[in-house]
Amino acid sequence: MKKWSGGTLILVLSFVLVVRYTYFGSQPPKPIKQSAYDFFRNHPSNDSQAQEISSSAKSSEINVTKVEKIKEKPHLIDVEGLSDLYSNVNASKEDMKSFATWPQLRTVLLRSDGLPETSKGVKEASVAWRELISIIKWEKSKTAGDDGNVNRTNEIKCPFSVSTFDEPLNSSRRLLELPCGLIEDSSVTLIGIPNGRNRSFQIELEGAGFPHEQKPPIILHYNVYLPEENSTNYSVIVQNTWTNEVGWGKEEKCPGGRSTNYIQVDGLASCYEQLIRSAMEENQNKSLPVGDKKINNSVAHAHIRANFPFSEGSPFTATLWAGLEGFHMTVNGRHETAFKYKENLELWLVSKVKVTGGVSILSGIAKGLPVSEDLDIVFDVGQLKAPSLLKRRVVLLVGVFSTGNNFERRMALRRSWMQYEAVRSGIVAVRFLIGFHKNAEVNLDLWKEAQAYGDIQLMPFVDYYSLISLKTIAVCILGTKIIPAKYIMKIDDDAFVRIDVVLSSLKEKSASGLLYGLISFQSSPHRDQDSKWFVSEEEWPKDSFPPWAHGPGYIISRDIAKYIVRSHQERDLKLFKLEDVAMGIWIEKYKDSGHEVKYISDDRFHHTGCDADYILAHYQNPRKVLCLWEKLQKEHQAVCCE
Repeated sequence: MKKWSGGTLILVLSFVLVVRYTYFGSQPPKPIKQSAYDFFRNHPSNDSQAQEISSSAKSSEINVTKVEKIKEKPHLIDVEGLSDLYSNVNASKEDMKSFATWPQLRTVLLRSDGLPETSKGVKEASVAWRELISIIKWEKSKTAGDDGNVNRTNEIKCPFSVSTFDEPLNSSRRLLELPCGLIEDSSVTLIGIPNGRNRSFQIELEGAGFPHEQKPPIILHYNVYLPEENSTNYSVIVQNTWTNEVGWGKEEKCPGGRSTNYIQVDGLASCYEQLIRSAMEENQNKSLPVGDKKINNSVAHAHIRANFPFSEGSPFTATLWAGLEGFHMTVNGRHETAFKYKENLELWLVSKVKVTGGVSILSGIAKGLPVSEDLDIVFDVGQLKAPSLLKRRVVLLVGVFSTGNNFERRMALRRSWMQYEAVRSGIVAVRFLIGFHKNAEVNLDLWKEAQAYGDIQLMPFVDYYSLISLKTIAVCILGTKIIPAKYIMKIDDDAFVRIDVVLSSLKEKSASGLLYGLISFQSSPHRDQDSKWFVSEEEWPKDSFPPWAHGPGYIISRDIAKYIVRSHQERDLKLFKLEDVAMGIWIEKYKDSGHEVKYISDDRFHHTGCDADYILAHYQNPRKVLCLWEKLQKEHQAVCCE
């Protein structure tokens, strides 16, 4: 009996060993964590990763349920320029810290359901990066005493103002070069005289373009029509945009020739006609019975014609300035028109001011332009440089979304709330997430800034607004795989945040399933195609969004960030162009998968300005950011700077 029991035991143990070897022994070893430096050194220059994943998907078609699951997921595609962009990375291990999120972002960029501008943004980034590499190599060879063959001078910089036209004074075409684009509060002032030729003249803001492009975009087309003598036609200003992909957009006329809704841009009327009609209607409503309150259009047109800002032979001073929401034109001291920014036609893209047609331009100046700091004369680089992080996990990672030519905003943050002791000691880490610019000088200055301060993460795409949610994925990658943090905060580069209050508030909050900020619990998608936040029914068919936190600043816990990274790499989450709403959509999916989510809304996260006792104040220009910091240091109170 004992012999029989021993034999049975031996058989059972043998069977267990065979099963273990069959099902577990053949499994691949756990992958070793790979740095960005190793990734770029070992990664092939073609898109073999996409091919491998595609092959893997095909092999799983044996199982019917897997086939159905795969069909629901977006597949991986070839994106023009991506291979060149990734294979062109050839920097030192120290420099590669600025590309830390690239390995994990690659599969997101290859998705067939990518954001509309992904292909364009990647392709243009590959061109910009290739150009930047050649400049960097030239500068290194110049430092080593070898001039090389590259034709470049040090005269191209990002100046505060420019005033030189490249055509003669009497030319019908005048051009003003803007070396590093425009930023908020930039302005272009022209002094000229309509000369009657063609009965019209045009002022255009032309976008930056690459040599391969058919024609650069027109960020703003401002066309002034003057009526011919004895004509019944009205003088009119037409504003529009143009791109290779769409052609001409929807034009806006001022005056519109009919009663229009009172539309505002930055709190100002989009057309002076609206002010005239509004004043006339108000006066008429005071004197007429309710049933007779109807404006006389002929009287209105007479007033509008008499108040038209341009006339033949009369000098004018016109200032086109960049607001928060759109462009504004002031003529002879009076605000005349406004034009909302259109999607993917941002301020930073502008590279030229072009004037054509029947006008003689006497002088012109562009000022308030983006200026990069001369690192050779900055005395406090060491104090502003990102501190070395402790080996232990940081409590909070702050990802600041910025664009290449917003140099002054970043410097203001470095000199203000980024000087909190928690930041300087490494308890809190701050990193700027920035895409490529289409201007070589901006990219070079951005690269130098990244090397000097060590707090910039470059994105593998050009910085179009519609791609901003890719930065949201990147900051989650950064906070889970590169700089592991307990909490991850996203803010804009025009936001001031009180880090000390944030940390003390988080002590009372949950360490898991957390969304903390100013939360919108009931909101609907914008269906107006002219809206900057337009969402089509194809993009979001539902009538409302799940809860989301306003984008100027919000905080999520690490577990949510890990879920977002993993689910995007596995293509289980939908990409969405509005980054703050996208975060809400992804968190809703996290909750649907069985996890508890705690939505904590705090009115002290101000998304439209500043108020006393703020945690975060938005729309703060560099001057206000420094002022807020000074008040905190001297008065120890959270009061606003107006």
